[in-house]
Amino acid sequence: MGKGISERLAIGPIGRIRRIGRIGPWVALLLLLGCGRAAQKAGGLTTWPEIEKAARGQKVNMMMWTGDPFINDYMEKWVKPRLLERHGIELEIAGGQGNTIVTLLMGEIEGGKEDSAIDLAWINGETFYQLRQIGALHGPFTDLLPNARWIDFSNPFIGVDFQRKIEGFECPWGNVQLALIYDSARIPEPPRDRAALAAWVKAHPGRFTFDNSFTGMTFLKSLLADLSGGKTSLDGPFDEGEYRLHSAELWAWLNEIKPYFWKRGETFPGSVAQLHQLFAAGEVDFSMSNNDGEVDNKILQGLFPATARAYVLDGGTIQNSHYLGIPRRSPRKAAALVAIDFLISPEAQLEKLDPRVWGDGTVLDVERLPPEWRQRFASLPGRVAAPRREDIEDKAIAEPDAQYMLRIFEDFRKFVIEA
Repeated sequence: MGKGISERLAIGPIGRIRRIGRIGPWVALLLLLGCGRAAQKAGGLTTWPEIEKAARGQKVNMMMWTGDPFINDYMEKWVKPRLLERHGIELEIAGGQGNTIVTLLMGEIEGGKEDSAIDLAWINGETFYQLRQIGALHGPFTDLLPNARWIDFSNPFIGVDFQRKIEGFECPWGNVQLALIYDSARIPEPPRDRAALAAWVKAHPGRFTFDNSFTGMTFLKSLLADLSGGKTSLDGPFDEGEYRLHSAELWAWLNEIKPYFWKRGETFPGSVAQLHQLFAAGEVDFSMSNNDGEVDNKILQGLFPATARAYVLDGGTIQNSHYLGIPRRSPRKAAALVAIDFLISPEAQLEKLDPRVWGDGTVLDVERLPPEWRQRFASLPGRVAAPRREDIEDKAIAEPDAQYMLRIFEDFRKFVIEA
């Protein structure tokens, strides 16, 4: 049969899929047969009462990033007991994201496994792109969800994931924008643009870095958009010529200031959690987050000092949504649908938005909600250290095509770390 899907997708040394080749006819046949089995397992359920009835007494195996204790508490201590009490659904959470999810589902397809090990996954971006390429996601399903009526799918920051329309194959769960975090007690006025940031780094050797995982690469994507001409410069399909031109400028900009980074730029934190720890310990003066509201959450956790503040560069930063997807081979799709509908309910979104809980931006159009829910959202504690959403919306950059992220992951290591 030739090379398997995993070889065709060329999983690189950084643990992410670097490129996606042509899927052969045998794979297409396998996916088609899998779609038939998936349809049969759905049982032809088309009404919500039927779905709720079929979901009761089921277990939902969910795979998600488990790197934040407050997020874990929200899921384990708030979501799980309510799902069990109200819907009879037992939620079981396993740690895993990105490449772990793709590799698992890809292996199940190649192995002809009838039932997937997971029923629900926290995904977005290149993970969604890769899973769609191999036909690993169930859908479209969002039209079945009663609470989806509160979501504005026409919002390009919600209905489009890395320049790809979600088309009902994943459900929006949260919306965030990249923000830089600094300690106002040490830095009264932070650098506001790319040139000022470079000057600050040179003037303060060892006090700046970023992680070499998702958050740091999103920071680099924001800079790439700025170098390419502005917020909409990376819109549309991946452009090899434009990428080569402006990524070369980005690597040159980074390499010029890299010797002034933490550890002289010879190493980078492996995760944003490690970067947060360096900032909290006073080893560096900046951290960053994909969640513009996270700074308030981390202050309340006691990790960041009360003087920590977040802001967005004048050139803009990436705003995106994260989503929930159902594997096509999940044998418990009805239960997964009910779980997702609960997670996007006004009640669950309100709890998640609270900075004392998670501080994750809601995907609901609050103006669509009934008056009592609009009032409850309006009554949440306001942001203290985080920027107001209305003050950074005009600096939001839409996620570019997933190929930009895949290439940045690879080329950052080639042209900066190994340079």
